[in-house]
Amino acid sequence: MKSKKVGESTSHVEVTNISNHGIWLYVKGTEYFLPFEDFPWFKEAKIGEILEVELFHDNHLRWEKLDIDLEIESLVDPDKYPLVYHN
Repeated sequence: MKSKKVGESTSHVEVTNISNHGIWLYVKGTEYFLPFEDFPWFKEAKIGEILEVELFHDNHLRWEKLDIDLEIESLVDPDKYPLVYHN
């Protein structure tokens, strides 16, 4: 029995690893590390919630259940996007 040839993946974003220090995210052929120190809202999230990430418009990452939105540019150069919290 021969298997059919697998087509091109339609998913352009995937969480590849989660550790005590952060998460690794594979987006459009590039892997990014998101340390909890810089992205603290992922630290207490459930694994299933972190895994449910979607890519919109080729540059917008969305975690619906966590209500988190990130631009890919903020992963490339996080210093340009400081975390600001207003009480």
